[in-house]
Formats: sequence, C-alpha cells, structure tokens
Amino acid sequence: MSSETYTHTTIDDLGGLLGEIPENSIVSRTVFKNEDTRIILFAFAPGEKLSEHTSSYPAILHFLQGEAAVTLGVEHIDARAGTWVHMAAHLPHSVEAKSEVLMLLTMLVDNR
Repeated sequence: MSSETYTHTTIDDLGGLLGEIPENSIVSRTVFKNEDTRIILFAFAPGEKLSEHTSSYPAILHFLQGEAAVTLGVEHIDARAGTWVHMAAHLPHSVEAKSEVLMLLTMLVDNR
C-alpha cells in the first residue's frame, strides 16, 4: 500500500454512469476497486437474467431501482428498490429483471 492516506471516493449519480439501457441487454461498469473491495454497477433491461453462478468472495447486492426475482441457494426473493442482500462465498445465485433494474454489487475480496 502506498504511503498516501486514502480519504474517499464520491460519485454524484450512479445511474448516470451507465446511460440508457439497451433492449435485451445487461450493462455493467466497475465503479470502485481496491485491494479488498470491488464495486460493480449493473443495469438490466426488463426480462434479462444473470444465470445461476457462484462467486469466490462474499458479496452484497443492493437494488437501487426496479424489481427482480433473485434466487439465493434454494430461496427465492422478490427484490425492489431498497432491497439489500449479503451472500456468503460460493452461494449459487441468479438475478432476473422484472423491470428495468439498477443493482450495485459489492464483492468483499479477501487478500490475506
């Protein structure tokens, strides 16, 4: 790590980082990355889906806009703006947009 002191990162408009969401697509952009955290903004067009997968790291899903069907292992939840989910590493999960969705993914990277 450098000798500089890290203070903060500010983004005035997360949604503005991605612009219009093209039909039939999922758009993503890394908005922050350091040695222990990765934050990625996702925008889903209605009906688009991230198929079931796992992550090597614990993660947080924070839904900022829209509605989505989320599968976490064997549990199914209906996410909407304001829904917040913490997932353990290796938990199978998927996300399907019921409407246009904006979701912030925070990956908690362990670099020990």
